[in-house]
Amino acid sequence: MLDKIEKLSKVLNESYSEKSLLTSLRTFFTENFGIENFSIDINSTKDFNDDTLPAPKFTYPLFKHKKCIGYLEFDKESNELNNFLNLSAQFISLKIQNILLSEKMQKNIDFHETMKNIAKIIETQYELNYVIPIIGEMLDKFFTDYLIYIFLRDENLGVNGLAWPMACNDIKIIKMIETINDKIFSEDKKTYALPLFSETKNVGVLVAKSTNEKITDKDIDYLNQLSTQIATTINRANVYAEILKHATLDALTGFYNRRQLEERIKQEVSNAKRQKAPLCGIMTDIDFFKSVNDTYGHAVGDLVLKTIAKVIRCQLREYDIAGRYGGEEFSILLPFTKINEAQMVAERLRKTIEDKVIDISKINPDSEIKTIKVTLSLGVYEMKENDNECDLLIKADKALYQAKNTGRNKVVINDDNE
Repeated sequence: MLDKIEKLSKVLNESYSEKSLLTSLRTFFTENFGIENFSIDINSTKDFNDDTLPAPKFTYPLFKHKKCIGYLEFDKESNELNNFLNLSAQFISLKIQNILLSEKMQKNIDFHETMKNIAKIIETQYELNYVIPIIGEMLDKFFTDYLIYIFLRDENLGVNGLAWPMACNDIKIIKMIETINDKIFSEDKKTYALPLFSETKNVGVLVAKSTNEKITDKDIDYLNQLSTQIATTINRANVYAEILKHATLDALTGFYNRRQLEERIKQEVSNAKRQKAPLCGIMTDIDFFKSVNDTYGHAVGDLVLKTIAKVIRCQLREYDIAGRYGGEEFSILLPFTKINEAQMVAERLRKTIEDKVIDISKINPDSEIKTIKVTLSLGVYEMKENDNECDLLIKADKALYQAKNTGRNKVVINDDNE
């Protein structure tokens, strides 16, 4: 019996996880007692359990301070095994407790490390497109037995859109978050959804779905704490995006303002030269726009600007760039576009604007004139090898000047190499 106790002591000393302990004990009991099926059933965790094994024929209780914490389970019983367990079960129980405590401590360390890393993101990163994937990966790494989903609140649409991961095919989760106002569980207690609130503002939803058993109370506590950090991060990113929007976009049209447009021109000129790719610029001006303001008022003038901006946006590709250069002037950058293609774009814009009927009846309901039409003059230029970022729009503007001085409502190409 003493030699078996020594062998068990070696097994316990060399095991550092649930899996390694269970595997080593199975081997030990098989070699020393002829046990074919062995498992451990601990009340506080399912990590030791093996549901694939048949029901045990013999169980031996494990105690902690006179309280039963679980059982050793065997496929057969013998006096020799029973006598051995009377001497050794307490050592096995202590080892299991130490492993569970060690892993609990490590889980807490990992949790605080995750919290610390999210706090760093709050201080240093502000763009949601960058922040959310980092947080999502952190949560996936920490909650290894859960599927984690992050939804962002769209205030305009009043819905929560998926931000992490790329897809969610679980209809039950989608329905859970449709009208969520408070923390909720699924019926089987395997899915937990909680709104993300920052300063009473709902910025999204965090969802955790267990891939095994019900979500534990400890993990619920972790999720609740993390949700506060995540909500703060999302809210700060939203505030930053709003500030950036006002700093870079024209409030009326939603296009880049002049300052940001000039920055984009530098980038696109640099890209075009590096890739030896064509780049065209278009300068546009609304014909007789001052007369529109003087005749119908500035509210109608603003409507005209927004209408033309909308037409321009619809006519451009996703990677084309448009900005409000000033007053009634718009600038357009067409990457990877030669002069003949840019001319076609400009002509299509000119024709669309010429045919566009603008309803002003809501702005001037008492006026007999209910609709107006305007026209557009456009100048087009393709960047040459020796041009710098200033030349692109300057030379497009020369073509625009020519269009306005030769009848307006036309497209003029500048093929000047000077």
